This record gives sequence, structure tokens and C-alpha cells, in this order.
Amino acid sequence: MERFALQQLKEWKEKPGRKPLVLMGARQVGKTWLMKEFGRLCYKNTAYISFYNNEAMKRLFDGDYDIARIVSYLDIEAGFHITAEDTLIIFDEVQNAPKAFESLKYFCEEAPQYHIICAGSLLGVALHQGVSYPVGKVETLALHPLSFREYLCAVGEKPLADALVSKDYALIDGFAEKYIYQLKNYYYVGGMPEAVEAFRLRSDYNEIRRIQTEILGQYQGDFGKHAGAGELPRINMVWDSIPMQLAKENRKFFFGKIKKGARSGDFELAIQWLTDSGLVHKVHRVNEPRVPLAAYRDFSAYKLFVLDVGLLCAMSGLDVRTIIDGNALFVEFKGALTEQYVLQEMLSGSRYTPYYYGTEKATFEQDFLVQDGMNIVPIEVKAETNVRSQSLKAFHDKYNPPLSVRFSLLPYREQDWLVNIPLYAVCNL
Repeated sequence: MERFALQQLKEWKEKPGRKPLVLMGARQVGKTWLMKEFGRLCYKNTAYISFYNNEAMKRLFDGDYDIARIVSYLDIEAGFHITAEDTLIIFDEVQNAPKAFESLKYFCEEAPQYHIICAGSLLGVALHQGVSYPVGKVETLALHPLSFREYLCAVGEKPLADALVSKDYALIDGFAEKYIYQLKNYYYVGGMPEAVEAFRLRSDYNEIRRIQTEILGQYQGDFGKHAGAGELPRINMVWDSIPMQLAKENRKFFFGKIKKGARSGDFELAIQWLTDSGLVHKVHRVNEPRVPLAAYRDFSAYKLFVLDVGLLCAMSGLDVRTIIDGNALFVEFKGALTEQYVLQEMLSGSRYTPYYYGTEKATFEQDFLVQDGMNIVPIEVKAETNVRSQSLKAFHDKYNPPLSVRFSLLPYREQDWLVNIPLYAVCNL
């Protein structure tokens, strides 16, 4: 399976002044596989250390942070002599060994010759529970579910994936039907590696839903294992409510939809837990589309998305025929599913931090806003070819941004003030 993050790992390996690397991401997005594959392809040896149920390795870091002593013990665990120039050291499930995570500071300061990478599925949660972060001593890389282009490569459509980045829309538009068919499949399958691999091998939609259901069950099992008993019911309530929240025409998260009379303070910790675990993405509203966008975000208003469009389908109980063949009852949620997909593509393949625009009285809310240099770019998301909407034009007329973007199933088109990009080419934002 091709993961584009592998190229970023190769660049890290060759970087002057390289620091230990922290790979962030939710459970089941493929962090362990990626680290091991990186070691297999780019190093003579890989010393893989997992801290899951490994008390001996945890105790190794209970004493001092003498790197020579630590490496000598890692030699024993790995079963071979670790050499700095051609061995990749992997610390996995590092959230279970806070002192091992803190040791990265000393690897950076005292032994920068070692190539060391670490990951932990709930590392973000651990960092909010008192684990000391080695500020300035590590680099980070976020791993997301497979993007649409990665999915195309996985299912044997690499030429389609390569054509997208050529931006040759005369060529791309000629294969629009194939792209749309694969995009609908991607909405259902999503980008979780296990689901994509199963679909590549057998194209069995029922098996995909079974895998997705198992993954969702594992996530909820994590809630019970790692969240406090007082927060567990709230975490489950927020998680279960996300499909319903996104199904609303206004996708802003309303606490009253979770529980009658609920307020934001009742669920802040639950939402923070889900965000820290990588299972939920929070997209804040901005009330003024001005630079810098981060300075105008409204911390009390946001949309919540899950990490993967296929998992959102499973949480919503959407039948594959509803997505592939289309269904009149599916109209409203189709918009939510498409926004989820666009958000994923932006997070995994662009440098932008997405926001959305709106006010309590706004009549032309924008699905997303991004900041490009000194410019603010509004982004409208349309699920089909019917793009009749006044909101983007109204936003343009009021704020006059130099560029506005619309994603839809229409072919690529440039107008005076608007660029329409096909949904299957969000990677070209």
C-alpha cells in the first residue's frame, strides 16, 4: 500500500539537524505499518520497541536518561547491536511509557546521531494528562486515513491518481465518470487501511462494513479503558451525536441536540478527549473573514467531523446502494458526507487550517475558509452538479476576495471571480 507520508519520512532521514520524530494519528490509520515499512526500505536494521504490556522496557526509563545505557538495553530487546548510522529505532505505543517519550529530549541533545521515531494512538490524550512534551526537541508528522489519491493507488488506479496532480483538466475531465465512480466507492470504503486493503482484494461491501463496525467498537472500547468514569457517558454521547449534528442544514454543533438543556461546559472535556485522540476534527467558525483567520475564530462555535468518511457512513448506517446509486432520501446527508470528504482531503494533503464563516444572523455561511498568504479564500462544497446557491456570490460581493473556490461534480472551470474544482480533484486546492 502506498502512503505518501513515506516521502516525508525519507526527507526527515536526510535532513541536517534532524530531531526525533513523533508520528501522530488515531488508532488504525497505519502508523505502525508505516514506521516498519520506512525501516524496511530505508535502513539496514529496525529496532522495534512496543510499550504495550512491556513492563521491562517501561522500567528501562525509570532511572536516568543516560543514552548509552538506554541503547545497550535496546540492543538486548531488539536482538542485535544498534548502530546509529543504519538503524531505525521505533518506540510504539509510547503513551504507555511517559518517561520513554520524555527521553526524546536527551536523544536530541546528547545523541542526535540516532534515527528515532515514535508513535502512540492515544498520545494526544496522554499529553493532556501530565506527560511532559519535549518542546523544541522533536519534530511531528500527522498521519491521516488514506486520501482519495492514495485510495486510487491502492485499488489499482494509479494512472488516475497521477493524472490528478498533473492538473491537465482536458485529460482529467475525459475520465470524469471513472473518477466519480471511484469517489462514491471511497465515500463508502473510506481511508482506513484495513478497509481499503479488504476492498482491493475482494470488493465486498458487506465485509467493509463489518471491518468499519469493528474499528468503531475498538474506539468505543478505548473510551472505557482510557477516559475517566465521569467523562465516559459524555464522550459516548458526543461521539454518537456527530452524524445527527452533521445532518442538519446548519452543521454547527448544538449541545441541546445531545441532551435537552445541555451547555457547552457540560461537554468540553469530552470533546477535548475525542479531539486529542485524533477521532474528531474541530472546525471553528470565524465571524470576520480577515487575516489572520486564527485571531477571529469563535471558540464557542464549531463543527465536529470524524476522522474518516467511511466510518461516518458506518456510524450513520448508510447502505451502499444509497451512496453508489443515489437516493432521494439521502439529499441532506449527502452534503454532510461531501463536507467530511473535503475536510479530510484538506487535512491530509494541504498546508491549510480550515475554518468556516458565519454569524448568528448570517444568510450566506461558507462551508470552509482558508488563509493563503494575505488572502482569505472562501470554499463552497456542492455534492452534485446542481450548484445553484447564492451564498458564495453574496460573500464575494460583500468581501470581494481575490479568489473563491467551489467543489462540485462539474468539470474544472475558471470564471472571473470563481474557480470550480471537481470533487475528485480536491488535492489540487
